Amino acid sequence: MHTSRLLLRSGLTLAAAAALPAGFAGPSAAASGISVSTTGSTVSVVTSACTQINGSWGTAALLSNRQASFTQGRQVALSGTSVSQSAAWSAVSPGTFTVVVVCSSGSTAGSQSVIVSASTPPTISATSTTRPSRGVMGGLGGAARDYGPLTLGVGAALVGAGVVATGWVLRRRSKPYRL
Repeated sequence: MHTSRLLLRSGLTLAAAAALPAGFAGPSAAASGISVSTTGSTVSVVTSACTQINGSWGTAALLSNRQASFTQGRQVALSGTSVSQSAAWSAVSPGTFTVVVVCSSGSTAGSQSVIVSASTPPTISATSTTRPSRGVMGGLGGAARDYGPLTLGVGAALVGAGVVATGWVLRRRSKPYRL
């Protein structure tokens, strides 16, 4: 009896705990209808809220913190399909920006802030000034030791003896009544 009450109480507690983060989260990026991402100095936006009207999906604008209206931002036409529309801006300077998407119907699909950080170019440094004397030994299976002519001759003789023995056994098997 106590076990079933305990399980019921713990189940209700877990359900309440799972519902709390969704209630406190407020409006999320998915609720706004757009998804914004950055890669280096490129900002891109994806939405599925717009419909095509007269061959146009709509327009997206990238606004800096000094720009207040959609028309002041860097505008790019949306491209895509009925499932997903996207736009991208390249060579964006570091800072905080707001991305606004307006569909061709005039409705706003959403807006979201994004931070573009300064990217540092990769540095290339030389660790050694000497070059390998023999390069990659790809044909030898990565072996690092070079065997002399005696070792190679013995190996070739063993392979040859194996071929001769195989031929002798196969020839002997082709004549079944011979002892």
